[in-house]
Amino acid sequence: MAGWGLVFLTVPATASVTLYSPTQNGLRPSIVNSRSALPRGSSTALGAANDVGISKALSAPARTRAVAAAMIGEAVLTVSPIVLAVAGLWAIAQRFTQPRTPQFAFAASSASTPIAEKAWGIDIPTMFAAEAAVKTGGATTTVAPPEAPAARQPRKPAPRDPKLEEWVPENAKPVGKDYGQMSKQHIITVGVSVHATPVEIREKLAVPKEEWPIAIEELVEHPHIQEAAVLSTCNRMEVYTVAPDYVNGVRDVITWMTTHSGVSFEELRPYLFLKQDGEAVDHVLQVSAGLDSLIVGEGQILAQVKSVHQVGSEAKGFGQYLAALFLQAITAGKRVRTETNIATGAVSVSSAAAELAQLKLPSGNWAGVRVAIIGAGKMSKLLVKHLVSKNCLSMTVVNRSLPRAQELQQEFPQANIKVELSDKMMEVVAASDVIFVASSSTEILISAADVAGMSTPPSLVGGVRRFFDISVPRNTGKDLNELSTARVFNVDDLREVVEMNKEARVQAATEALVLLQEEKATFEGWMASLQAVPTIKRLRGKAESIRLMELEKAKAKLGEEVTPKQLKVLEDLSRGIMNKMLHAPMQALRSEGDVQAHVQTIQVLGRVFGLTEDDETPRVGK
Repeated sequence: MAGWGLVFLTVPATASVTLYSPTQNGLRPSIVNSRSALPRGSSTALGAANDVGISKALSAPARTRAVAAAMIGEAVLTVSPIVLAVAGLWAIAQRFTQPRTPQFAFAASSASTPIAEKAWGIDIPTMFAAEAAVKTGGATTTVAPPEAPAARQPRKPAPRDPKLEEWVPENAKPVGKDYGQMSKQHIITVGVSVHATPVEIREKLAVPKEEWPIAIEELVEHPHIQEAAVLSTCNRMEVYTVAPDYVNGVRDVITWMTTHSGVSFEELRPYLFLKQDGEAVDHVLQVSAGLDSLIVGEGQILAQVKSVHQVGSEAKGFGQYLAALFLQAITAGKRVRTETNIATGAVSVSSAAAELAQLKLPSGNWAGVRVAIIGAGKMSKLLVKHLVSKNCLSMTVVNRSLPRAQELQQEFPQANIKVELSDKMMEVVAASDVIFVASSSTEILISAADVAGMSTPPSLVGGVRRFFDISVPRNTGKDLNELSTARVFNVDDLREVVEMNKEARVQAATEALVLLQEEKATFEGWMASLQAVPTIKRLRGKAESIRLMELEKAKAKLGEEVTPKQLKVLEDLSRGIMNKMLHAPMQALRSEGDVQAHVQTIQVLGRVFGLTEDDETPRVGK
């Protein structure tokens, strides 16, 4: 084939020649005719001397060129398989004598590291790397994925501040029941909240949820803390502990807080609240019910209390007392919302931010206002929900990843939600009039320097770009308020909306307090029952020891003439007398009446019967 092709190329183009023309002039017919005239079985080589048709059709120089071309073609066809075979053998030899480096690799690996066998399939990172290289028109570069930041390791307890060592916490004696007498342990709450602490202090004390287990582990490393839990939200940062000594327990908690936040004891002290035993239990129950929230009756706090129990149950240092307390708090929060009207028309921080934003708009409505939301978490979801309810149907959501933002698009199809990644954040801010910031970042994302060069917002919004930052720590700089075209509001500015909704919930809050007292009594009864358990075991153990001892004396006096049937009668008699004698004391120990009276009963029985730890195990010959 190569030879014939070269023959056609060597024919002088004296006339138009086409392979598909039925009537060709010039030299082609003579070639075809001479070809058909060849006898069967004759050689097809162009260099054959007896090819008469070609001899007649071609001049001597042309014939020479054709013969040379045919010979070259035949040589190529003969040599090329040999060359390819040699090349293949060389490639195979290279494959087995040198380590193979993949052309595309998402992470470089050492040549000394053995390569694990991989299943057949598409290497997604490799595919993305190749696609990126094609789009950019450049060579593919081996890029290692960014490493996740290493988890913070628990710190050892820091030495106490000498001033803290000298300080004696107020309320050293509990108001109401003394849990130390009931269970030899005190329940303590130390914290700050939105009611008395500025956001500048709260954001320094804030603990991300993923670090709660580490905080619990650090707290119980202190010598006077037996159990610990942490609740950190945009409105509060509270530490709950169980300690045998209230004063030293409080000092240990404050030592941890100052070490964690970098805020000195002198700076922190004016904002701290301290609660012990019954007051601490009241506080946890009221927090769960939403009575202590900035917005009374808000529902998000109950989910956060559930998170404390969920995280704590998997952490070292969250013991039986706090586990029971938070379970009781969750039950109380559910009861209050079910059996009272406190949640009717209740608002969350997100809805309050949406309402405040609408109040600050000159027009009082969202028509024509360009809205952006930074973040796509729970707070942002609630923001979208309340904005849609206020007929704000067009907004842009900026997030670090697409999936969570796209979930908002799917959940609110009635709204026109545009999604952008974080690298477009400043472009989105420049194109927006109202920006809600609800991200989980711990850094300032937007400052005055970022906004100063942006175009002035339209007169529809008064020429002011408004930021509503409900993140703690804050993600917007205070210096935004220094610009004439910007105004920033944070969580503390929501009080204006809170006061509008507060009066409607006063009656419901009063009803809720009655329910919370019932839940508190249940928890204290459980604590008292823990104290009764060892007393019950000791009382029954001592009675059993006396029964066995007297039974052995009786058997010895009767001698060997006693039949097994008679021995069984004696056994049943002694056991029956013991059980009837213990019935009344056991009922008193299991009583669910007044907790203080219950504790006194336990103490009296212990003294009357002379019970000790040795009595828990029955034994003969005592």
